[in-house]
Amino acid sequence: MAANPQPDWLSCLPSSWAYGVTRDGRTFFINEEAKSTTWLHPVTGEAVVTGHRKTSDLPTGWEEGYTFEGARCFINSVAVW
Repeated sequence: MAANPQPDWLSCLPSSWAYGVTRDGRTFFINEEAKSTTWLHPVTGEAVVTGHRKTSDLPTGWEEGYTFEGARCFINSVAVW
């Protein structure tokens, strides 16, 4: 099964909202009209868990993640292709 290129939480994001990701992989939301941020999705009222996180026990530039099928994987965020 192929991963959805645009997750549900992103496709239902209101037009005046954007999102960002902290260095440790946590998703936050930006209300561009009100100039405010929140950890909670503006429609669902819930935090978004992407399955990606950076941990101190991984080498610099690497993140732990999970595929949509639940398989554990590691992501090199500094690799040049």
